[in-house]
Formats: sequence, C-alpha cells, structure tokens
Amino acid sequence: MEQKIHQGRNVKRFREMLGIKQEALAFDLGEDWNQKKISLLEQKATIEAPLLQAISNVLNIPVEAFQNFDEEQAVNIISNTFNDGSFLNTGHTPTFNVNPIDKLIQLHEEKIALYERMLKEKEEMMERLERLITKV
Repeated sequence: MEQKIHQGRNVKRFREMLGIKQEALAFDLGEDWNQKKISLLEQKATIEAPLLQAISNVLNIPVEAFQNFDEEQAVNIISNTFNDGSFLNTGHTPTFNVNPIDKLIQLHEEKIALYERMLKEKEEMMERLERLITKV
C-alpha cells in the first residue's frame, strides 16, 4: 500500500521549523493571501505546482521537499536504523552534511534582517510624516 504525501502538511511542517507564522507566509505570498487562506492551504493534500513553487521561493525550501517528504516513512527508516543497533555497530563514525541546514538558517536570518530594516525604514518615515503634519 503506497503512502500518500500530504503537501499541505509538509508546507506547515517546514514553515514551523523555520519559525514563520502563517501571517508572515501570507504576506510574502502577496496581497491575495491571508492567514485563513494559509491555514486552508495547509489542509490540502495536493497543492498546484505554480503555488508550490511560490511557497518554495518564499521559504527557500526545494519544491521536492514538499512533494516527497513523508514523516511516517522517515520515522520508520530512523527507527529501523537505530533500533537494531546495526548502524551503531558498524565501526564507522557517521558524518552529517549540515551545509543545507546552515544555508536555511542563514537565509532565514537574512530574511529577518530584511524585515527589521523595512520596519526601521517604516518607523523613520512615520516620524517624518508626523513632523510634517505638526508643522502644518
């Protein structure tokens, strides 16, 4: 029996791993989006390819991750690998490539810095507008 990948649930998992709220994802996807639409999207088993690509671009996660990630399968692989001890008794020290994770963290930090800069610029503009209004 083939397990069906739930793309919406995968979007939610990756969004939450990145610490991004539904409102922020909606904002990044454009003015047609809001928190409720993101919530509904995350309930969909299949997401249209262009929309999945847009989400991929916003979250900096490959489209294939949303299309292929199966949590149950991943848990089974990890469980089978570690429970029988065969992995631990190979005599080899496992090496893990953390570069993709480091890259995700870097991209997320860059996005936060961008939001902070935009917020600061907005605050400065509001202060200038308030000064202009009080002069009139």
